[in-house]
Amino acid sequence: MAKFAKGHFTPKNSAKYVGNGNPIYRSSWELTFMNFCDLNENILSWASEPLRIPYRNPFTGKMTTYVPDFLISYRHQDRTVKTELIEIKPKKQCVIEGKMSTRNRAVVMINHAKWAEARKFCQLQKIEFRIITEDDLYHMGGGRRK
Repeated sequence: MAKFAKGHFTPKNSAKYVGNGNPIYRSSWELTFMNFCDLNENILSWASEPLRIPYRNPFTGKMTTYVPDFLISYRHQDRTVKTELIEIKPKKQCVIEGKMSTRNRAVVMINHAKWAEARKFCQLQKIEFRIITEDDLYHMGGGRRK
């Protein structure tokens, strides 16, 4: 079984980090994004696992909680300040493909239920919701909107 990167991140630019305590990364992709947020001069503030969004599990029907990965505010190219709620996910957990196992299809369906509620939350807050995959992360300019 693959071992995943996991640990506490210590920001070099601690004034930009507006979350509680030192952020915890649960994958090397989250660590990469934390470094990006910490070191990019256009990122004005960021937080890791900043809020909880209730959603209904599509399989059990029970209400549960989704914790998005990041909330960032940044200076856009046109000099305006933008705020985005960010989720870091592997592509394979974003889209149902033909030969996926039933378990992997369920993961994608649960993610879509979470993201639907995140989009509703973001719309009310007048912020953007973005999913960043490995394709986006390693061609950083930030990622594409989904």
